[in-house]
Amino acid sequence: MGLFKKNFFSTDGKAVKVPQGLWVKCDSCAEIIYKKEVETNLEVCPKCNYHFRIPARVRIGMLADEESFEEFDVGLEPKDALDFKDLKKYKAKIKAYHKKTGLNDSVVCGAASIGGNRVLMAAFDFFYMGGSMGSVAGEKVTRTLERAVKEGCGAVIISSSGGARMQEGILSLMQMAKTAAAAARLKEAGFPFISILTDPTTGGVTASFAMLGDVIIAEPRALIGFAGPRVIAETIRQTLPEGFQRAEYLLEHGMIDMIEERKNLRESISNILAMLG
Repeated sequence: MGLFKKNFFSTDGKAVKVPQGLWVKCDSCAEIIYKKEVETNLEVCPKCNYHFRIPARVRIGMLADEESFEEFDVGLEPKDALDFKDLKKYKAKIKAYHKKTGLNDSVVCGAASIGGNRVLMAAFDFFYMGGSMGSVAGEKVTRTLERAVKEGCGAVIISSSGGARMQEGILSLMQMAKTAAAAARLKEAGFPFISILTDPTTGGVTASFAMLGDVIIAEPRALIGFAGPRVIAETIRQTLPEGFQRAEYLLEHGMIDMIEERKNLRESISNILAMLG
């Protein structure tokens, strides 16, 4: 969501300063919209129905019953095991993203109820390093699924991720197998796993637990895939179908179960949990 900061002009041609943050520019239709109107509409553009990316805790607050969320594993923090450096040291990036988001890593997890149904929840935050999955994010997802088995309830995981975190190398890629194995154990125990795919859900997250849900729900027009469409098009040297890797394309081809607008998502999850028990 882009903040719109600009001087507007009155009828006599004089510049009128507008306070920063009052307006937002839609990333899809480019309309300038009063920010409060977008917030009231659950961070969805009232003009074109574009679903803005939202922080993990905001997402959880929209889905969980009021005051029911109890966060777990807040103190888990990533380590720079490889002493990784590109344009900036990984340690410095960790500090910068903590300052920016208030999070220790890209996943927030805990217990809650949705429509009175007890669940374990985990939500990715794209604003923390692109929602990338490193060792801490993978551990939090795994613990969420394992706790659901122990507590005898379902799990809801909301993905918003660019994929595996390159700064952690093989330690990041290991999380794909670990989370997938935890999802399998939940299935064997007979408890439901609802996977929510938001924009974007890509890379190693898509290639592991995110596509293993008993029910897979996507938000409208969410980008979902492994490699990006530009990379695929350049690799196979073909023009990709219209809407390729968008939620609607995946639904049409049987890769997800349903598309749900944000305003209806909580009710849909509640109904599914009640039905699957």
